[in-house]
Amino acid sequence: MLKRFLLLSAISVAALAGTNSALAADRKVKVINKTKTPIFAFYASRTSTNDWEEDILGNDVIMPGESMVIDIDDGTGACKFDFKGEFEDGESVVKKNVDVCKVGEFSFVE
Repeated sequence: MLKRFLLLSAISVAALAGTNSALAADRKVKVINKTKTPIFAFYASRTSTNDWEEDILGNDVIMPGESMVIDIDDGTGACKFDFKGEFEDGESVVKKNVDVCKVGEFSFVE
């Protein structure tokens, strides 16, 4: 079984460099599948909760080599979230304490 890892990278946005509040309002994260296995479910829950809530992908799948931009904003103003990806082969990967106000990309890699 292959071990999957997570890779985070912040995207600097020169156009938004004027205010911190503009950056804090953007909670969109590009989720990238750099593995050989489709991602069938993706969850993002505030770090203050113990529930994964709903599968954000619904009927969508992130195929190997593909990505999807996901708006993580849940209306609470929170920036810190735990992420969970579930793969077609039954493996799942969890990354805790992701700051969606600062991170622009999130990758699953092998």
